[in-house]
Amino acid sequence: MSSNTKKLSDIPFSVLDLVPILAGKTPADSFKTSLDLARHAEDWGFKRYWLAEHHNMPGIASSATVVLIGHIAGGTKSIKVGSGGIMLPNHAPLVVAEQFGTLESLHPGRIDLGLGRAPGTDQLTAMALRRDLRGSVDDFPQNVQELQHYFAPEDPAARVRAIPGQGLEVPIWLLGSSTYSAQLAAMLGLPFAFASHFAPAALQAALKVYRDTFQPSDHLKEPYAIACINAVAADTDAEAERLATTLYQAFLGVIRGTPNPQQPPVESMEDFWDASERYAVQQMLRYTFIGSSATVKEELEAFVADTQVNELMFASHIYDHKARLRSYEILAEIITK
Repeated sequence: MSSNTKKLSDIPFSVLDLVPILAGKTPADSFKTSLDLARHAEDWGFKRYWLAEHHNMPGIASSATVVLIGHIAGGTKSIKVGSGGIMLPNHAPLVVAEQFGTLESLHPGRIDLGLGRAPGTDQLTAMALRRDLRGSVDDFPQNVQELQHYFAPEDPAARVRAIPGQGLEVPIWLLGSSTYSAQLAAMLGLPFAFASHFAPAALQAALKVYRDTFQPSDHLKEPYAIACINAVAADTDAEAERLATTLYQAFLGVIRGTPNPQQPPVESMEDFWDASERYAVQQMLRYTFIGSSATVKEELEAFVADTQVNELMFASHIYDHKARLRSYEILAEIITK
C-alpha cells in the first residue's frame, strides 16, 4: 500500500438526512428534528449535511428538497448544506440553477448541488411531477452540462441566463448507484458520491471506473469520492442492534413494496420477516455499521482501507431523536479520538 493510503482519521464525516416521518408523528415534527440534528452535526464537526429528493413515500418528508436546504442552511452557521440529491429528470435545469443560485446568494460558499439521474419515485408519480415523459434519464449528461453553463461566468451573448445563478460556480456533485454516473463524473471532472447505503453491489466497480477514467477540470484536479453508508451507533452493541430494527423494518417495506412511516424498534425481527426477506434486506444493507463506538470504529477503518474513499456520509434510520443524536455524536467521537 502506498504512503498516500487513507485512514479513517484522515477523512471528513458528513450526514445524509432522509427526513423520516415517524409513525404517529407529522412532517412538521420531522423538520424540527432535522434542524436540531443539523445544528448538533455542525457543532460536532461534520462537514456537510445533505437532503435527498423523494416523492410519494409515506416515511420521507424531503420532497421539497430545495425548501428544506434553505431551512437547514438558515438555521445553521457554517456546515455545508446541499442535495443528495436533486433528481434532475424531474426538473428543468434552468429552474434548478435559479433555485441553487438563490440558495448560494443567501448562504455564500455553503451550498452543494448533488444530482441524480433517477426520478426518486415510482413511474406514476414521475408522470405527475413532469406531466409528460418526453424527457428521460438519457438526457442526464446534457442536462448536467446545461446546469454548468448557467453557473458559469456571465456570458453577454447568452439569451437565457440564471438570475441569480450565473457566475456563482455552485459545486456540482454527481450521485449514483451504478457505474453510469461514476463514468460521467469522471468525464466532466466532477466529485462523485455513491449510494452504498442502499445499493452496495456496484460500489467498488463505480469507484474504479471513476478513478481510472477521471479527467481533471477547472472544478476538480483529482478524483474525490464520497461513500454514503448506514450507521446505527449506541453505547452498547446490544442497544445498537435493537435500534437497527427500525432500519430493517424500513428496508423490508421497500422489498415488499409496502413503505410505511418509520417504525419504532422491536426486540426481534423474527416475527417480521422470513428467511428470503431477511437475506434480501441484508444484501441491500451490506454497508451498514451497527454497534458501540469500538465496534463501529473497527468496521469503518476496514471499510476505508478497502475503498479509499475521500469522505464518509452517514444515513441513520433511528426512531428516537435522542438516540439518533447519540449515534451521530458517537461517530463524531470516533474521528476525534
